[in-house]
Amino acid sequence: MSPKPHEMGHDPAAVDPALVSIPHDHPWARLPYVFAACGAVGVLASLGLVWGSVVEPAQFFFSWLTSFLYFLSLALGGMFFVLVSYVTRASWSVVVRRLAESAMATIPLFLVLFVPLVFGMHALFHWTDADAVAHDHLLQAKQPYLNTTFFVVRALVYFACWIGIATWFLRQSRLQDHGDASGRITDRMVKVSAPALVAFSVTVSFAAIDWIMTLDAHWYSTIFGVYFFAGSTVGIFALLILLAAAMGRAGLLGGTVTVEHFHDLGKMLFAFTVFWAYIGFSQYFLIWYGNIPEETVWYVHRTEGSWAAVTATLAWGHFAVPFLFLMPRTVKRRTGLLAVGAVWMLLMHLVDLYWLIMPVLHSHDAHLSVVDVTSLVGIGGLFLGAVLFVLRRQPVVPVRDPRLAESLSFENV
Repeated sequence: MSPKPHEMGHDPAAVDPALVSIPHDHPWARLPYVFAACGAVGVLASLGLVWGSVVEPAQFFFSWLTSFLYFLSLALGGMFFVLVSYVTRASWSVVVRRLAESAMATIPLFLVLFVPLVFGMHALFHWTDADAVAHDHLLQAKQPYLNTTFFVVRALVYFACWIGIATWFLRQSRLQDHGDASGRITDRMVKVSAPALVAFSVTVSFAAIDWIMTLDAHWYSTIFGVYFFAGSTVGIFALLILLAAAMGRAGLLGGTVTVEHFHDLGKMLFAFTVFWAYIGFSQYFLIWYGNIPEETVWYVHRTEGSWAAVTATLAWGHFAVPFLFLMPRTVKRRTGLLAVGAVWMLLMHLVDLYWLIMPVLHSHDAHLSVVDVTSLVGIGGLFLGAVLFVLRRQPVVPVRDPRLAESLSFENV
């Protein structure tokens, strides 16, 4: 039986790294290779479908973009969790922060996975078509920003920023595991986290604009970056709940993550579900009220044909149902029920991104393609394999964090 937090004592050094590490002979030690193999099969299947002309190239690139952004949003959500934990000097989150760090550590993988999108720009973005630009005054006005070279340069800047932040914080966190518990390393990370959070906010907002909003370059929203960020935070809290629950059942967390931590994760999942709905409704209401054709046409496409059902699914499934489900204290303190809610929110987050992207390709009716599934399996397998690979290389709890004792004894009031 795993020891309880109070049995470990209040000195961070008293938490034995062996109790919160994945043993080499544990089944979880093999999972990175299993997920990586599934990911490789999914990627090869996706490429084979388009190479064999089973699906159109445009369908492949839109499916790839959807899966790419879905799992990238989880990695970026992990980065937000890490940065905001240091900015606020939160103690409750210490025992689950390493899980978010491992999600954040996968961002270099997405730089590689972005390469197919560069080759598919002409299938994705109509502003890359010279003939279309020549006959469209609005696209001509936006050409200083919407051009292929600047698009790629901006993407490289985004990835450079994210990889730099992730690498630095991961290195400091690992140094802390082998250093002293005086707090000097933590103080250093607290100081850097504020400017890093500003850089994160700017780059994520512009990445959402570049990679999603410009799919329809005539449409615009001033809060679109915040909308994407809101979905990312919902996704990461759902993922942290599932990872902590699964690893706890496997005996890999040494009893450090308790019902109190799940309660707080549930509260954060609930809060950002409401925040997502607030941003989504604000965007819709302002565009509906303004009634400008260039703005309303985006919603018209998503309320026609079978897309209307997807829109209704998001309204009910991404807000109304989880709002009622996650509100009770009982649900947030029962790991099984909370895990069900987390799985549901991850599914709704995927539906949300599908709803944002796919109407550009299928303007009248929603259409599920086999390459939607293979690309999701491919990128998802590589992402989960990378997360677990990072986790197995270090203790899954920051064992010498100076706030670890406070986190272990944390209780909700």
